[in-house]
Amino acid sequence: MTAAIEVHGLRKAYGGRPVVDGLDFHVVRGEVFALLGPNGAGKTTTINILTTLIAADSGTATVAGFDTRTQSTAVQQRISLTGQSAAVDDALTAIENVVMFARLCGLGRAAARRRATELIAQFDLGDAATRPVRTFSGGMRRRLDLALSFVVAPEILFLDEPTTGLDTRSRRDLWDIIRSLTATGTTVFLTTQYLEEADQLADRIAVLHDGTIAALGSAAELKARIGGDTVELHDERGTLLREIATDGSVSGLRHALDRLDEAGQDGIVTLRRPTLDDVFLAVTEHPADTRTVKEHA
Repeated sequence: MTAAIEVHGLRKAYGGRPVVDGLDFHVVRGEVFALLGPNGAGKTTTINILTTLIAADSGTATVAGFDTRTQSTAVQQRISLTGQSAAVDDALTAIENVVMFARLCGLGRAAARRRATELIAQFDLGDAATRPVRTFSGGMRRRLDLALSFVVAPEILFLDEPTTGLDTRSRRDLWDIIRSLTATGTTVFLTTQYLEEADQLADRIAVLHDGTIAALGSAAELKARIGGDTVELHDERGTLLREIATDGSVSGLRHALDRLDEAGQDGIVTLRRPTLDDVFLAVTEHPADTRTVKEHA
């Protein structure tokens, strides 16, 4: 499979403090690649380097086959970036925003109008097409911002925390839009603070910690790194009394329950599977050991 993005030894420091410190990864064409990390981990700096907004101190990065440092114009012609805040004009209507952006991208008057009409429909903004953007909800503004990114369909779409500040319904609506876009072959590079978002959307996930990749793989692979299912015993107030790790099999579950019976412990039993929250905490708090410490059945 051809790589849409290749990064080798990427470094960037500010004031002598490394923010990106030797990144190595690649993104396959057509996949959704999520970059996770706590605030200050280097997510936005990485996107800014890949989209040619800033230059790395050292290392190499190619996007769509072009070097971000020496072939920045070719990179810019093949990508689109949606940042953390909506870059729309509040005084204009939705369709006026898209038409204006299309004209800036070089489309003629008629072509710009046709493209704007298509995108307004695709992003479910038809009922609000002629309303000033200042009257939009946060979710509507975000959909419009994403629509602008597709005036000229990019090979690679960079989304820097695209759903920050949105309510649950608006966030899920955007997930559906992103899925529909990737179905046409667009590569998506996503940074997010919402672990559920990465779990739902990403084919592969990289966890960034202290400027380096601390873990990389599919959601299932990362969860498997920290163990299988866990049988938890809680009292009536929800306090965790005991947890026993299992292999996820029926026999493993039965053995864990037998141990609780033998110990004469009573309470509410639940089965908890590893989540990306577990992975994130294990990797960013104890990167040398991504296994949680549990009693094993």
